[in-house]
Amino acid sequence: MYLATDADDLVVVKRCLDGDQDAFQPIVERYHRVLFNVALRILGDYDEASDATQDAFIKTYQSLPRFDQSRRFFSWIYRILVNECLNAKRARRPHEPLGENLVAPTSPVADLESSERRQRVRAAILTLSPEYRAVIALRHFAALSYEDMAFALDLPVKSVRSRLYTARQRLADRLLDEKARV
Repeated sequence: MYLATDADDLVVVKRCLDGDQDAFQPIVERYHRVLFNVALRILGDYDEASDATQDAFIKTYQSLPRFDQSRRFFSWIYRILVNECLNAKRARRPHEPLGENLVAPTSPVADLESSERRQRVRAAILTLSPEYRAVIALRHFAALSYEDMAFALDLPVKSVRSRLYTARQRLADRLLDEKARV
């Protein structure tokens, strides 16, 4: 799957570099949803995530001449998105609202339990620092490999593993503390 996608991405990049402005559309269609979901997990706000995703696509397009074609395009665009999200976090006001996720209920009890669990996890993720949020989002919501995460975050793989371990520990501690209070 990755090899076909990687090859397709390189064809699109070459077409864009050759002046075909419409060639970038398949990249947007292929990666918009997953990039937006990562941005939403990092930022916790729908509008900010939408803006960060759009800005990431713009910066990606503008930076195509600097793309190293020996690397995965997917990882490169993620690095750009994560940087946009971190910039948005630094520029934001202290309040961090997170919109409700509307899901069709399977049963009233199961739906309530699932909704409460998602809210607890979402709230716990939002208490993490942006660096820890990023690794959680990239690994668990975007399903990136450690190598792709390392490239996206501009860190060594060992640092990514360590940061993810610490993020998971802190997340678990927060969830356990919150459960003990209930």
